[in-house]
Amino acid sequence: MMLLFPADPLRPRRPDEHYAEEVAAARELGLTVAFVDHDELTRPDGARAGVARVPHDSGEALYRGWMLTAQQYAGFEAALRERGVRLVTDAGQYRRAHELPGWYQALREVTPRAEWREGDTREAFDAARTALGVGAAVLRDYTKSAKHHWHEAAFIPDLQDAEAAGKVADRFRELRDEAFTGGYVLRQFEEFTSDEVRTWWVDGECRLVGAHPDTPQSLPSSLPATDVCTPLIQKLALRFVTLDLALRTDGVWRVIELGDGQVSDCPPALVPELVRQYAAAANR
Repeated sequence: MMLLFPADPLRPRRPDEHYAEEVAAARELGLTVAFVDHDELTRPDGARAGVARVPHDSGEALYRGWMLTAQQYAGFEAALRERGVRLVTDAGQYRRAHELPGWYQALREVTPRAEWREGDTREAFDAARTALGVGAAVLRDYTKSAKHHWHEAAFIPDLQDAEAAGKVADRFRELRDEAFTGGYVLRQFEEFTSDEVRTWWVDGECRLVGAHPDTPQSLPSSLPATDVCTPLIQKLALRFVTLDLALRTDGVWRVIELGDGQVSDCPPALVPELVRQYAAAANR
């Protein structure tokens, strides 16, 4: 298996600084590494230029890099296929992991209730709001929230207060701008007592548990048992994903997010072990 990392924008023969430690660890384990141009991958019709440094006919590849939209990833996959390279995660699998509507039904019993509608109109938002019902909610789109703007663009205290909720939606849409993806998603608010924990899954098995990259120095005193999630993840049939969990006030671990493992960030302390998991997957 070959690992594909973003190149340094100014020095394309070197890795992007953010991924330099992963690249070094991969090379120490004897894994093949190549670089892609992330800026080109995000441009319309830029995928071929983005993969120009990837060797032809080099078999299977795993991407470890900055986030791509589902459409950009599909172009990335197609450009690699032209060079005789097959991504471990295909475009359909990437979308299923990357966008909440793709994974929610499989995990609905272990994650806050959600309702969504496609599009960015007030009508779409109100339809999702009405469907979720009463109480408090958290707003996001198919891929991201604006949690760092919690009170102005994420948290809705009362779903039945249409005017106040609409102001949150407007501010969220403004902040997401061109990055807005799919449509509005409203999730039932649940109160948590721990920081999030990020778990890494390969072929339906939890292989690594650690801090969330937003809080890399913070781990709960007890870590989640992932057994209850295993059959649910296996149903999704996704090769490489992350699952973020937090402890609810009643002592139950809840799933906050599922993500594609290729574009999920990793705290520096976990990098050596994560790369060992790449190597293990490559040798399967």
